[in-house]
Amino acid sequence: MNPPNPISIEQPKGPSFTIEDEHLVKWANWEFHLKPDARAGVIVSRARVLDPDTGKLRDVMYKGFTSELFVPYMDPTDAWYFKTYMDAGEYGFGLQAMPLEPLNDCPRNAHYMDGVFAAGDGTPYVRSNMICVFESYAGDIGWRHSESPITGMDIREVRPKVTLVVRMVASVANYDYIVDWEFQTDGLIRVKVGLSGILMVKGTSYNHINQIPNQENLYGTLLSENVIGVMHDHYITFYLDMDIDGSDNSFVNVNIKRQQTSSGESPRKSYLKAVRNVAKTEKDAQIKLKLYDPSEFHVINPSKKTRVGNPVGYKVVPGGTAASLLDLEDHPQKRGAFTNNQIWVTPYNQSEQWAGGLFVYQSHGEDTLATWSDRLYLMCLEFCLTRRC
Repeated sequence: MNPPNPISIEQPKGPSFTIEDEHLVKWANWEFHLKPDARAGVIVSRARVLDPDTGKLRDVMYKGFTSELFVPYMDPTDAWYFKTYMDAGEYGFGLQAMPLEPLNDCPRNAHYMDGVFAAGDGTPYVRSNMICVFESYAGDIGWRHSESPITGMDIREVRPKVTLVVRMVASVANYDYIVDWEFQTDGLIRVKVGLSGILMVKGTSYNHINQIPNQENLYGTLLSENVIGVMHDHYITFYLDMDIDGSDNSFVNVNIKRQQTSSGESPRKSYLKAVRNVAKTEKDAQIKLKLYDPSEFHVINPSKKTRVGNPVGYKVVPGGTAASLLDLEDHPQKRGAFTNNQIWVTPYNQSEQWAGGLFVYQSHGEDTLATWSDRLYLMCLEFCLTRRC
């Protein structure tokens, strides 16, 4: 195969973003603060977007970061049963971050930020080029519309999709996690996680699948001669402390229900209706996604209204639909119980930011997001999203 020709994206006038005081990022209609963190990797805080009607910045998110990444391997044998890792809490995304390579990890005109942490002996520990900030354009369309020629209105507009990306890469043992916080001019924040690196494998005497007895469970797949790739999962959970036009926020589950029409009411037999349910307790806001029971999820500010009277809100879209299938009493699942649901919403508590607990190595599941959410407190608002990578 012939390699593709090089692609070069130029910015003759340089990047459009600025970074003040080494941490405050301003780009297009966005403003937010960046902080390297030993455990989370990168923390995005005080994210605000410009309102074109008023010319004022509006609060969107107070703080967002990677809370935990649960990696259970599915081999229960003596040599492997303990391989159920918490990659953020046990290793630290920031401590395992590798220096980003210009022009390969990040494009031309990227800005780089070092991470400075306290080492075990208290001395400063510097991770150079830990975070990069850059503008991204991949030929995608941000918005377009064309009127039909029948109307006689020659209207056609197309806007390119240019986004601002905050990137870091954590190399935890054999896996490299590429974490992108992407900001769009339409007010959307998207978090992307890419997995690279190499598989964790184990040895075997088998060279071909024909040698494997029918009853033997390899707990994985024979990838090459004498090499088995063990089945496993990656569940990444993000902590999002939303501030939609302030801190007075509520969580709304917008359930999409089918409604039947009455006889003779319409040629249609059915239609869809949005049923809005405001969470009153933490139990109300434990969300397990179901394809046959679709919902949207909104964070609203009931004290702030749009010009037509609706509460101001921001839609939250989970990045994945997977939940753990492990037994709830299995020790790894007790530690990783935050994977039982895709969304959890809890009242704000400064000590409850890490989904796997503050001290993950010593955890038996007594200090996790699932434990906190068993309470019946009324909602204030912070929540975690879990996705499978």
